[in-house]
Amino acid sequence: MNIYISNLSFNVTDEDLQDYFAEYGEVSSAKVIMDKFTGKSRGFAFVEMPDDEAAKKAIQELDGASVDGRTIGVSVAKPREDRGNGGGNKGGGGSFQRRGNNNYSNSRY
Repeated sequence: MNIYISNLSFNVTDEDLQDYFAEYGEVSSAKVIMDKFTGKSRGFAFVEMPDDEAAKKAIQELDGASVDGRTIGVSVAKPREDRGNGGGNKGGGGSFQRRGNNNYSNSRY
């Protein structure tokens, strides 16, 4: 089962998560999500546990627990939503390119 952990202290590491959840059963993976630009924690993580019963017990007991001075949220991770191929605009991506007469067009490369 994939577990989502929110409101993590920025000091919590993958190894810390591994240790917290290992008390409830086998942990396949534990990953604090890092900002790709700053390299710092984004304050949330995912833990994978192969035994669903152990995972449910961990969720029940760790949700609302205080870890490194912060009350964490622990829940079953929801599948990631498909964000499509858009780049933030409703036209489905692309970039604006300046043309000679100051007209702008949404052109793709």
